[in-house]
Formats: sequence, structure tokens, C-alpha cells
Amino acid sequence: MKLFSKDAPALSALAIAALAFATIAGAWGFQWAGHPPCDLCLEQRYAYYGGVPLALMIAAAAAAKAPRAALTAGFALLTAMFLYNAGLAIYHSGVEAKFWVGPTACTGGALAPAGGDLLKQLETVKVVRCDEVGLRVFGLSLANWNILISAALAALAAASGLRSAR
Repeated sequence: MKLFSKDAPALSALAIAALAFATIAGAWGFQWAGHPPCDLCLEQRYAYYGGVPLALMIAAAAAAKAPRAALTAGFALLTAMFLYNAGLAIYHSGVEAKFWVGPTACTGGALAPAGGDLLKQLETVKVVRCDEVGLRVFGLSLANWNILISAALAALAAASGLRSAR
């Protein structure tokens, strides 16, 4: 059975789930190894948190011989989720490269006193900056890798959805 065959939406969905789970597990592993994620990194995880269970539901639906339209819709939703995530990763990569300014919460914006002593807040708060690369793997930041992985998952979901629609 081929991954992109008309009769293999379950296999395609399982492949997407497995690749997405491996990616998020890798992110957890880097975090466990002492590389804390920034706010943008955490936001990029949402596509994986939603994509893995959705892909598993699509695989179960395909195995249960669900209507092709339902499978196609599920793959379209996966495509949209991972395309959005690739765009978010491009934005994060641009923030890291100083092409544009990122969110003030994680790029060194001004702190405002919130009912307390600003100096005490600064002593206890550890901000992981979005505009600094915390880790490079084979020369690419994790945001750079996420562009490639999310785009690949979106392409796989789109191809699977198109094939299941036929």
C-alpha cells in the first residue's frame, strides 16, 4: 500500500501523526536537556498538540470507511494548521535574524510595574528571549527546522486530502 495511494488515507494520517509526534517529542527533549522555549516556541507547539490527535482521528475514520468528504475535510484542516504554523515559524525566524521586531513579551520590551517593586520582579523573572537563538541543530535554529517540518506536514496533508477526494 502506497502512502499517497487513493486507498491509503489511514496510512497517510498515521504518518502525519507519527512525524508530528516525533517533532513535538524532540522539542520536549531539548527542553528537558536545558533549552527552555520562548513564547513563540511554545505557540508553535499548538499545531502539533492539535495535529497529532486530529491525524489519529482521521486514521480511525478512514479505517471505519468514513465518507471521503469527511477525510478530505480533516486533511484540509491539518493542511491549514501546519501552513499557519510554518508561517509562524517564518515570523519567529525573522525575529531571530533581527529582520523585524517580535513580541515585546520576549524580545526585551519595557517592563511596567504591576503593583510591586520592579527590581524585585526583575530578580525573579527569567525571560527566554524570542530574538536570540537558544540552540542550533546542523546550523539551523529550531524555528528554522519548524518551517521545514511544518511545511512538509502541510504538503503531506494536502496531497493526502487531494488523493482522498478523488
